[in-house]
Amino acid sequence: MITVTFVRNETDKRIVSFAVEGHAKYAKPGKDIVCAGVSAVSVGTVNAIETLAGLELPYTMKNGWLSSDIPVLPDAEADGRMQLLLESMAVMLETIATSYGKHVVIQERLQ
Repeated sequence: MITVTFVRNETDKRIVSFAVEGHAKYAKPGKDIVCAGVSAVSVGTVNAIETLAGLELPYTMKNGWLSSDIPVLPDAEADGRMQLLLESMAVMLETIATSYGKHVVIQERLQ
């Protein structure tokens, strides 16, 4: 099962970190559309943040694991773009979890 955890700031609900871990085991490796979808959304979001918000997001990625602690950007406009992209990732992953709930779980915690 894939577990996605979003940690939000308790005051403003800003996403301050996320972690994606595990394998969906929906199908055999190389044919698992759930793993492929979650990977495309999460890695694509990191790439979009780097391109559109101009930030090299600090992240750790290894087999079945992607995590990042999200910095607060001093440029409010760039920070807003980054948060919008992270919220978009949350919506897309929630959509996958709605369709494939036995294989993807979304968790949120406040910090």
